[in-house]
Amino acid sequence: MRQANLILRWGVALAALLAVAACDMPLRSSATPKARPAGLGQPAIQPTSEKSAALRSYFVQVQAAQLRQGLLREDGGGPDTPFTPDMLARNFEDIVFYNEYASALQGRGGESPLRRWEGPVRIDTIFGAGVPPSVRKAEDARIRDYARRLGRITAHPVNTLGPSNFIVIVAGEDDRDAALNTAAARISGITARSLDPLRDLGRDTYCAVAAYASGADANTYTAAVAVIRAENPDLLRLSCIHEELAQGLGLANDSRDARPSIFNDDDEFALLTAHDELLLKMLYDPRLKTGMSAAEAAPITRIIARELTNSGPL
Repeated sequence: MRQANLILRWGVALAALLAVAACDMPLRSSATPKARPAGLGQPAIQPTSEKSAALRSYFVQVQAAQLRQGLLREDGGGPDTPFTPDMLARNFEDIVFYNEYASALQGRGGESPLRRWEGPVRIDTIFGAGVPPSVRKAEDARIRDYARRLGRITAHPVNTLGPSNFIVIVAGEDDRDAALNTAAARISGITARSLDPLRDLGRDTYCAVAAYASGADANTYTAAVAVIRAENPDLLRLSCIHEELAQGLGLANDSRDARPSIFNDDDEFALLTAHDELLLKMLYDPRLKTGMSAAEAAPITRIIARELTNSGPL
């Protein structure tokens, strides 16, 4: 659905209702009418282009079609999606140590070392000028809640406090470029040009994430930027938050064998599953070290997988 480390939606602002309360104080007249104070009412929203409107309509149809097919599950998996410790360890290896599939008919791509954050992850959100206030409020709360959840799962500092090094952009086709420029100016270690891969998203890309290593260790993430299309309908937008933030922590790839998982292009699951939580726990287990190869990590990951699934020793 949404990978390469990439995904879309739009929300509608609610009109504010003004209530006038009656009181017993005498009315006073003013000889000179006063100008209306500046800043009252909702912030002005930029008009939407035809391209953005067409994308919004398209993604609404995509979400509706997926739901009719039983996709975008929110239950996190259950009795119909069992997995063994060996399956968990295999999925971890495919998702952490290998590049994405070149095609549905090819196997996993080239091998990569284990990459993750060593320092605190501080998440902030930038909204495009065309995103309505109601959507901004809702998505800001979702992102904050999810950041806290990721911190609990990984036992690694993930929060929304202090100078940001992981920016989540919620913007549409009309304002994504400006939001990316703002992100580049805000995060040390990245430039506007380094964010160019996130500027032109294909029609079937709902969201994307790019992680950067600007320190001495090329396998230690120091910054990340995720882009979520504002044109996405509500569930697709939340699905993007779940996938891109988790991928930005180091679960960078997808596997067609992973189930139940959001790290699978089949879109069966919309939200982070119990299986995916275990992948995150494994990734930030101190027994694994940044820069490890798949072969070096394999004996350790098998042990951790058995521990996490309460399957006993090997």
